[in-house]
Amino acid sequence: MNKLNLIFLLFILAVSCHRVSDKIDPHVSYRVEENYLTSLSTSFPSLSYEEKRQDWAREFIIAESFAKELDFYRAISTYKRAKILMSPAKMDRIMQADYSIVLCYYLSEKYEDAVDSFEKSELAHVEKTFPAYKDLLLILYDSYNKIGEEKKSKQILNAIDQKYPDMKKKLSLSTALQKGHINEALSLSQDMEHKEEIQKMIYSYSKEKKSVAGAQLLNTLLPGAGYLYLGQKKSAFTSLLLNSLFIAASYQFFHKGYTAAGIICVTFEAGWYFSGIYGAGEEAKFYNEQLYEEKAGPLMQQKKLFPIFMVEYTF
Repeated sequence: MNKLNLIFLLFILAVSCHRVSDKIDPHVSYRVEENYLTSLSTSFPSLSYEEKRQDWAREFIIAESFAKELDFYRAISTYKRAKILMSPAKMDRIMQADYSIVLCYYLSEKYEDAVDSFEKSELAHVEKTFPAYKDLLLILYDSYNKIGEEKKSKQILNAIDQKYPDMKKKLSLSTALQKGHINEALSLSQDMEHKEEIQKMIYSYSKEKKSVAGAQLLNTLLPGAGYLYLGQKKSAFTSLLLNSLFIAASYQFFHKGYTAAGIICVTFEAGWYFSGIYGAGEEAKFYNEQLYEEKAGPLMQQKKLFPIFMVEYTF
């Protein structure tokens, strides 16, 4: 009886060590149409006649042309060439070029480069009178978020809240939806325009998602049952077959007195068994993440809830 109790205790400890968190980490993606970006105007004044006669202006015009064609690599290179030719006295145009470079990196989803370009430029000391100030804050908030700089993203969000409180609410909701923070998203959506659609999406997800703990428990009781619960019939069959074979082999070895071989076989079986429990939990989590992405992505795309759709100006 003492041996049985010890085995049962070790079993419980092993199962508890293989618990998988049911917190999802989705990757909700968006698609930006070319005509959407090209339909936006610039927040900066047009080049004057005198400016257009300068060498830097020619490079600047070419860079803008590349940017409008969404050829961001060439646009960035040409903006940098324009900056080299600019006089230090043209600080307004230098900052415009710096902003355009940051915007190019952001639109091409190179968030670390966007942040790095910002921090190394004069934009780091920008005033509220800067023509693209609102969009710059939005870009920085989203970029810092994407690269995991939560402290800086919160600082930017506080700056947004002081001047653009409505945008702050929308960005907070967007972040909660993208990260799969369901309770936070429900709370933030209470006084938002698309409250009903968001709540309907979250309800649908909550109804269809799989239980991570349930998948692990099923696989604990019967190897393969957790995978079958997730609709993975092949994995369920494979798991059941392998565990059955190892158990049968272990029994035969012990029954015939081959203790050492039996212990080795039991060790292999324990590995398959507990990895199956962990795997079922991971697959349930992955299932839920995919389900959430399929539901949240189209809604956020349709309702323009991604930060990129909140940008008011481009090149």
